[in-house]
Amino acid sequence: MSNTTPRPYLANAQVTRAVLDSHKFVLQKKYGQNFLIAPHILEEIVAAAGITEDDFVLEIGPGIGTMTQYLAASARAVTAVEIDRMLIPILEDTLHEFHNAEIIHQDILKVDIAKLAEEKNQGKPIKVVANLPYYITTPIIMNLLEQNIPVESITVMVQREVADRMQSGPGTKDYGALSLAVQYFARPQIAAIVSPDCFFPQPKVESAVVHLTRQEKPAVSVSDEDLLFRLIRASFNQRRKTLANGLKNSAELNFTKEEIEAAIEAIGKPLTVRGETLTLEEFAGLANFLSGTQQP
Repeated sequence: MSNTTPRPYLANAQVTRAVLDSHKFVLQKKYGQNFLIAPHILEEIVAAAGITEDDFVLEIGPGIGTMTQYLAASARAVTAVEIDRMLIPILEDTLHEFHNAEIIHQDILKVDIAKLAEEKNQGKPIKVVANLPYYITTPIIMNLLEQNIPVESITVMVQREVADRMQSGPGTKDYGALSLAVQYFARPQIAAIVSPDCFFPQPKVESAVVHLTRQEKPAVSVSDEDLLFRLIRASFNQRRKTLANGLKNSAELNFTKEEIEAAIEAIGKPLTVRGETLTLEEFAGLANFLSGTQQP
């Protein structure tokens, strides 16, 4: 932290309450607003994200600017995207001394992140940090991973069970479509477990900080990425069914029973296998077989 950069000061319950009260702010349940009040967790997030004074950071969901202050104290520049217009005056107040922090009032799913990276970081991969509302965690993460956006890493606070899902393997109860999608694009690692008392107001569940390192290329090679993810979704939409039945019953797929059974046999699995036991490599094998790149 340079001598000219102010010290973060928001990370405690009394200050957070005072800021919210002074702006007569009413918590919006639809945005899942829970503000961090634990300095050690904020420091762990900055450390997990590997933020240096050379970095441009995109922050999603800054709230009242608690984590933004920590990021601004460590990074070259921070752009914070906040969807709730009622928080913008608060952010302008709490960040006015942090001259390397910029606020954008927008839905992150509508922001042209590639353009932002070009303008703020000469098109080089950026680091993303977020404390996401639980209801929209998956769409935001998948948008960052699936789009052609230069992202080096994503460090995100999520519900504990979502974090567990991201790094789960075949045959476990947490393994699912999110596990496979994240592991296709990135290497997930849980950096910290966060108890409810680290937030104001307290959520009802544990949270976790997850660091996703974007891989230079996907973990497996497929000729039709869209088909891969349709197969994965179909396999987990009806988790208790066999893989064959899940694929046959999916409205997203139009393969015949014979084609599906041939594909399952081609990856060396019995027709009684369930999708939840397949590895990412095996799903890739299914996709490549069904797209015609591998013949029986």
